[in-house]
Parts: sequence; C-alpha cells; structure tokens
Amino acid sequence: MRVAVAGCCHGELDKIYETLALAERRGPGPVDVLLCCGDFQAVRNEADLRCMAVPPKYRHMQTFYRYYSGEKKAPVLTIFIGGNHEASNHLQELPYGGWVAPNIYYLGLAGVVKYRGVRIGGISGIFKSHDYRKGHFECPPYNSSTIRSIYHVRNIEVYKLKQLKQPVDIFLSHDWPRSIYHYGNKKQLLKTKSFFRQEVESNTLGSPAASELLEHLKPAYWFSAHLHVKFAALMRHQATDKEQACKETKFLALDKCLPHRDFLQVLEIEHDPSAPEYLEYDIEWLTVLRATDDLINVTGNLWNMPENNGLHTRWDYSATEEAMKEVMEKLNHDPKVPCNFSMTAACYDPSKPQSQVQLVHRINPQTTEFCAQLGLTDINVMLQKDKEEQHLCGEYEQQGDVGTDESEEDRSEYSTDTSALSSFNPDEIMLDEEEEEVEEEEEVGPPGDVTTPSVEPSSQQASDFSTSFSDIRNLPSSMFVSSDDASHSPTGGEGNPGETVQSEDEKSLTDFPLKRLSNEHEPEQRKKIKRRNQAIYAAVDDGGDNDD
Repeated sequence: MRVAVAGCCHGELDKIYETLALAERRGPGPVDVLLCCGDFQAVRNEADLRCMAVPPKYRHMQTFYRYYSGEKKAPVLTIFIGGNHEASNHLQELPYGGWVAPNIYYLGLAGVVKYRGVRIGGISGIFKSHDYRKGHFECPPYNSSTIRSIYHVRNIEVYKLKQLKQPVDIFLSHDWPRSIYHYGNKKQLLKTKSFFRQEVESNTLGSPAASELLEHLKPAYWFSAHLHVKFAALMRHQATDKEQACKETKFLALDKCLPHRDFLQVLEIEHDPSAPEYLEYDIEWLTVLRATDDLINVTGNLWNMPENNGLHTRWDYSATEEAMKEVMEKLNHDPKVPCNFSMTAACYDPSKPQSQVQLVHRINPQTTEFCAQLGLTDINVMLQKDKEEQHLCGEYEQQGDVGTDESEEDRSEYSTDTSALSSFNPDEIMLDEEEEEVEEEEEVGPPGDVTTPSVEPSSQQASDFSTSFSDIRNLPSSMFVSSDDASHSPTGGEGNPGETVQSEDEKSLTDFPLKRLSNEHEPEQRKKIKRRNQAIYAAVDDGGDNDD
C-alpha cells in the first residue's frame, strides 16, 4: 500500500494534492491514503478563522472551504490529526473523529482506525504540562486563554491509548516524542536547527506524553511535524518477556508546506490484500472508548487517571473479547465508517465576505450518531449542560481565563516541562508577535539566552527525570553531539525509515525538495525576528505557547 505523509499542512490542501499528483507521476503508481500530521486548518468560514491561535495577519482562508462546500473533492482518502494552529471550533465538534469534508477524515482528540488492514492511530494537539491533567473544559467562544489550551493534549487521551494491547502499524502526533532525536542524525538536525541544541543535549525537546505512548505502543511507523524540519530515526525497543524479538519504530518528521521544503514523503507499507478498501472503525479502540466513558471530565480542575495504587477500584480499561463482541453487535457486525458527512456551518463565499459571522458551539450530527450507536457521552452536549447549570456564561469563561495558569501545584507528573524552549524556532508563528513589535529589537540568539530564566529545570528535577526516563528507554550513552556522530541518518537494512521502504523512483523524490506547482512567488526574505527582552520573558506566564 502506498502511503503519503505530509507535515504541517497550514491549509494548503490544493498545493499538497498537486504535489502528490507529481509524486504519483514519478512513482510506480497512485497513492492509496494521505496522512497529515497536524496544523491542517479545516477553516470553513470567517468565524473559524477567529478560532485559530495565530496573529490576525496570519489568518488566511486558504483552500479547505472548497472541499467542505463540495466544489472540490479530495483525490485520495485523507486522514489527519490536529496540531496547534487549527480551526479549533470545527474540530471540537468531532471529539471522537469524523469527516470534515468528503474523503477527509479527522482522527479526533485521539483515535484509531483501519484502512486496508493497516491500523492507524494518532493524538491531536501539543503537550503543555499545566493543562495536561485538566478536562476538556473549553468551548466557543474562546477567550485569549482557551484559544490556546483547547489544543493542549490531556492525560485522558494518553490513558485511553495506553489501554491498547493489539499492535499499531502507524501512529501520528503533531509534536515529536521526547528523546527521539537521539536515535537519528543529531549532528545534521542541529546543523539545520541550531537553536535546538540546548534542548537536545538536555533531552527536553518534544513531548514526554508522546514518548510514553511510543514506549507503550511500539508502532512500526511514527510520523510527526511541528518543528518544521525533516528528520528520520530508528528506535529499537527493549524486548518484554512476552516478545520473541525487539520491536522497532521508524520515525519520520516532515517540514511545512512551502516551496523547496521537505513536506511530503511517499512510502510503501505492507497491508492485508484481503482487507476492504474503505475506512473501518477499530474495534479494540471503540471498546476502550466505551470502557472509559465514565472518566470524561469537562472541568478545568486537575485530576489523575486511575492507577493500581490502592486508591481506585478499577485501573485496567483494556478491551476484553466479550466487550469487543458487544461493540461488533452494536455496529451490526459492520465496522465500516459511514460516509455521513454533513455541513454544520455556512461556507465561505469569496464574493460575499462576512467579517461578523456568529461563532456558535455546535453539536455535530456525526458525533450524535456515533455516541448513540455506542452508548458514549458527547463531550459537547456535556459542556453545554454544564454551562446551563452555571446559569451565567461569564462564570464559564472566567474558568477559561485561569485555564492556562501555571503554578507549582499545576504541574503534571512529568517533572520537566521545557516544551517552551522550542518556541523560539524562528521558522514558527509566534502568537504574541503583534505585541512584540513594540519591544526591543534584537537578533535571535541561542535558546539558552532567551529561555533559561523562565523554564530551566533545577538540577534535581533534571536528575530525577533522567533516572525515571532511562528505566523505560535505552538511551544513547551521551546526549551531546560530537564529531563521532554519524554524518548521515542510519543506513542499511531496516536502519533508515526514509530509504528502506522506497523504490528507486521514490528515492528520487527525496534527492531534491518537492516544490509547489502553481505560479507562486518565492517567499519574501525572512524578516528579522523581534522578541521581548530577557526580563520580560522571565516574568511572563505560559511563555511556551509562543510556539503554539
């Protein structure tokens, strides 16, 4: 099965499909499925644009609305996860996943599906420790706090995915699993993105939650985006008592959709020739959703998942054979995902732009049907009832205002949340860029110069984290990049995820960057980045969301 993977889409669907057509002409045949690793930007209208966490000058309609309206149809089945620049109100309608347009499927907050026998899972959003243990309390209209926290990964989604026992073939995340860079060509990565050095050497770049999932799921492939650089790695997992041999994960991160950037990769992945050629629900995943339905929380309060620590009567929510049979009966023994897309909001009309489109918290009929069939709770219905019980909408929004307040007691179980460090990637959109333009103008220096006062963990914290982390991961003996590091990604046999699965024609695609195909001009010379002075960074809470 030919699988195409795209990095940060940023709403450029036309360009991605055009580039995919070029890849198909150069390759041995058509692509069967396209996987997108976040920042998809399923923007239907002007109201959706206002729900994207980017400065106003970056809010462009792009081309998704044409696929939403039916003017165009995706030429290949497209499956995507959410990132940190999304039309959050649209994706919030589909917490368990669903069609955002014909032939374009969103995996939800977390989800697993099957296509041609290949099991594809994913988790949306990015990791921030101060929101990790909260419920999904955000709903439109968002305020300045909840427009960011809405896309922060929550512990319940990670907990659900960790109940899976059956093998996963492909997994998608927007941000990288923490430490994955130690299994690829660090030297080349830091040559391309030198401002990652401090985080790479301290093993703090990326998501610890994703790293936990990587260790548990051990998928054959893991694809990510977010950091706007192509990077391949091969991770060999420790064998458990039940495993005959060590499992391996081929990791690949891709760039964003721009000319001369490595944003698209085509791979050959083994599939079941007898499996149907349509999207199917994953029975084990649906069973886990039913089992964990009572754990749903729509408040901003901190909470922990059940553990085998004597405090909970149940902590194992994995699927049993009997429970999976019940799910199949509820599906009438037909796991096919129904093609039940329907428009839930007005579509943008270029001839009649409307800057004052009302923002509504909608209930999507796809989610209603899905929950009714399986006996699940619609998170959005639960949120609306919660607001009604409060009587005053202002109370709910006030809860959102404090939603991303980080204090010492707000920290997650991960002792070092230094995800803020990667926020100074000059290739990223900075959320407070508009405000920063009035601040002191400086050249961007090493990340340590900017971030150390506000996010550097204590030596005790770092030591504790390294100890606990090494218990579940065979990390290289040194985190530092030396002259001994390979000058190329791992090669030979199964060592290079980018090469082992490619035909000669596919390899030619990576010899030079794939380009946009329309008459677009080259991007303007990158502007000098302006930032606040060091003292301000030290004082500002939640500075890590600059990278969001």
